[in-house]
Amino acid sequence: MRNGKLTAAAIAAATGLLLSACGSGSSSEEGFSAPVAENPSFEQGTTMAEYADSGEITIGTKKDQPLFGLENLNGEMQGFDVAIGEIIAGKLGIPADKINWKETPSKNRELYLEQGKVDMVVATYTINDKRAERVTFAGPYYEAGQDLMVKQDNNSITGPESLRDSDAKVCSARGSTPSERIREYVDSSRLVLFDTYSKCADALRNGQAQAVTTDNSILMGLVSENENQFKVVGNTFSEEPYGVGIVKGDVDFCQFINDSLRTAAENDTYQEAWNSSAGQVSDKTPELPELQSCG
Repeated sequence: MRNGKLTAAAIAAATGLLLSACGSGSSSEEGFSAPVAENPSFEQGTTMAEYADSGEITIGTKKDQPLFGLENLNGEMQGFDVAIGEIIAGKLGIPADKINWKETPSKNRELYLEQGKVDMVVATYTINDKRAERVTFAGPYYEAGQDLMVKQDNNSITGPESLRDSDAKVCSARGSTPSERIREYVDSSRLVLFDTYSKCADALRNGQAQAVTTDNSILMGLVSENENQFKVVGNTFSEEPYGVGIVKGDVDFCQFINDSLRTAAENDTYQEAWNSSAGQVSDKTPELPELQSCG
């Protein structure tokens, strides 16, 4: 697995890059700037026309997940999710500095869309049937997998099966898919839940938990922020297709997002977005997954 090929130097370099990068309200990824359409035209009454006419959009994302969604010390947004949001906004003619980023924890993603607090969600958001009852998903734009993160010197936890006969406590985000899947291996008394994964990293550091579980992409970012403290076990046990969440039933907007992703992959903007964010600590650039039907 690719995480096993990460080096401390690469991680440190990427972390330094993310923390030191600067910009004017954009994601400020090193070397990446999403193309912005000039005067795009959309059929009146569509979601695309509404956002294009307003000249701004509110996107829900995480702000504590290095390499995917992170607000740096200068208040700038960075990461692959952020870059994907910028690509879509750019196709609407909205530049990065006109995007309103709203922190959207896992448990609030559907709720924020339903309440109109965000226009779309790009937040390591796994597509599944239960969520699709409340939101429409465009994409997927990335395929991740659930894994475990432990302290650097922990050699006893080697995968989910090793948790069965241990007394290890496992931390995950409340309301997330990984927090439900891990119940197959640990009972509720050994499950520690917080709103954000950064709190899980704290729990692992202070001994409140012995492992953190979520998608390997998120764990990779946490390891990069805590050099020489944690490691990813490297034994994935799920497939996690990340989608863009939008208001339920908006087929036209879903198709627009899919077209935007497809175009980005064809003109290499997708690859540039990856290489300038999560790709800083990855040994390969993913291909855009097969896009799902919008219904």
